[in-house]
Amino acid sequence: MAHLSLEEATRLGAQALRCAGASEEMALSTAKALVRADAQGLASHGLSRVPQYATHLSNGRADGQAVPVVARKKGATVLVDAGQGLAFPACDLAIATAITTAREMGVCFVGITNSHHCGVLIDHLRAAADAGLVGLGFANAPAAMPAAGGKHPVFGTNPLAAIFPRRDADPLMIDLSLSEVARGKVMLAAKEGKPIPLGWALDTEGRPTTDAQAALEGSMLPLGAVSSPKGSMLALVVELLVTAVIGARFSFEASSFFVDEGNQPRIGQAFILIDPGALAGADSYFERMEALIAEMLQDDGVRLAGARRIALEAKAQQAGITIPDALKFQLDQLVSEGSVV
Repeated sequence: MAHLSLEEATRLGAQALRCAGASEEMALSTAKALVRADAQGLASHGLSRVPQYATHLSNGRADGQAVPVVARKKGATVLVDAGQGLAFPACDLAIATAITTAREMGVCFVGITNSHHCGVLIDHLRAAADAGLVGLGFANAPAAMPAAGGKHPVFGTNPLAAIFPRRDADPLMIDLSLSEVARGKVMLAAKEGKPIPLGWALDTEGRPTTDAQAALEGSMLPLGAVSSPKGSMLALVVELLVTAVIGARFSFEASSFFVDEGNQPRIGQAFILIDPGALAGADSYFERMEALIAEMLQDDGVRLAGARRIALEAKAQQAGITIPDALKFQLDQLVSEGSVV
């Protein structure tokens, strides 16, 4: 394993992306987000994504020189166009614009079209919590899950996230994929030649499988699919919010992230920011938050949502992160073989 400080990891990731065709802003925004994922123990959404992104930048599936813009604004709604670039600069713009709008209007719904994989969804909402705002996040992805009762992939794993700020304490952070597990975990298992647990996925014939590669070629099972269609129904809600409502592509219209060739995904993300001061009032909100948390913590073993990720990230600030030697070699190779655009 290769050990890197967060600064070294960010610099290496950004250099690799720059050499693949990303602008300086896009490369740095993306690298920071990926390293933050690694720092939280989320290797499936960390620097392991750089080779994939680099391929998409090199072959035109993502535009490394794209500059996100606010394409439309009406009242408390905002539409950001990512311009077929990597998603992170567009998410930065969307959240910054939504914070300003929510402070003025009490709420903001911001959608992002013509986008790409957005990494760890909850991390985009951290700035909202820092501003004292409640945040909700939604995203689709290339089709990986069937509709309820179906066999072929229609929906992405379609994560949703929520963040609730606290006074003088870390926020509560909820972040979940609507598949039984995040597809990135299956991707890592496939890379390492390891099996996956039964109940995670189906093969191309719609049969349950423990073969990670067969799962990537087949479909992921929605959350709780063994006993209920609820996960699939939630995936449908997210799908419609980030496609029909804002104009992004449906999951089934986007080529898989896990193949080199394919179309520009042009998928979507959406965020809702709410100012609790405009409703219950800030003091009441923070008091009620602590009352609920105190009640939860009466039981031994209760872990607050997001606490483990925050603790790991704080530790990584001092200790750095480790990545597989093979990944370090890939990143170094991207830098040595590429040239900054």
